[in-house]
Amino acid sequence: MRKGVIAKLVLVLIFTSCASKKTNEPIVKDYQMGEKWTWKWERKVDGEVRAEGEDVQEVVKYKSTLGLWNGADTLQIPTEINKNQSSTPFRSWPLQVGKKWKYVSEWANNEGTTGKTSQDVEVVSFEELNVEAGKFEAYKIEYKGIVTNSRGFKGEMTDIWWYAPALKTYIKHINDDGYGLYTNELTSYSKAGE
Repeated sequence: MRKGVIAKLVLVLIFTSCASKKTNEPIVKDYQMGEKWTWKWERKVDGEVRAEGEDVQEVVKYKSTLGLWNGADTLQIPTEINKNQSSTPFRSWPLQVGKKWKYVSEWANNEGTTGKTSQDVEVVSFEELNVEAGKFEAYKIEYKGIVTNSRGFKGEMTDIWWYAPALKTYIKHINDDGYGLYTNELTSYSKAGE
């Protein structure tokens, strides 16, 4: 009986420490020049791969500080935590299991189609996930809602992102728009000089 009580107490302590963990948005001091992430992605429709590719992000010098270069554009890394987040952000910092918010985005693609994405978001767990780049602890964040566009499309869309604080980015993303499945997974991570 005593062993059972101790085992339950240990499980409660483990769950409480995971549930109370908070992760702030990474800022410039958290990055090193030359850090590099590579993801592979594919889009399947009816089980058949219709598109696939690779995305890369690397820390580079940018405007006398650091930026993230994706092969085409460079985005400056914030120097301090943003205290004035949007009321409907993609990520609501700090991340913590159980946190919920609304994500809304108006967008346009390179073909001239405009649209709007509106999703309810929840950080559902902090778990270990094995991807091609290795095994990492990550927040599992679920986005569920509706996407509409200027061509008359309206449909449900679900996204699941796994964000790894140790790598300052996501390690896996799955998007289901009702027509196909898009999967993006981290294949490699390296620090400067590796």
